[in-house]
Amino acid sequence: MIIKVCIGSSCHLKGSREVVEKFQDLIQENKLEDEIKLVGKFCMGQCQKGVNVTIDDLTISVDRDEIEEVFNQYVKGKLKPNE
Repeated sequence: MIIKVCIGSSCHLKGSREVVEKFQDLIQENKLEDEIKLVGKFCMGQCQKGVNVTIDDLTISVDRDEIEEVFNQYVKGKLKPNE
């Protein structure tokens, strides 16, 4: 699975750094380092919304307080942690 977080100027101002850091923490906590590739990407073309995140082929906009919910719904629900 590939998670791309927009790090363009608009998303940066909306908190993309915090989104990246929270995704990193959640990936580690759930032992999914071998299953997920987390990358930064410049403008995804939806600058008027929150921080743009693409999870495989799904693009969504998230606020800082929604990251864990998004992770649980769109990432953790599709993958099983390595035991």
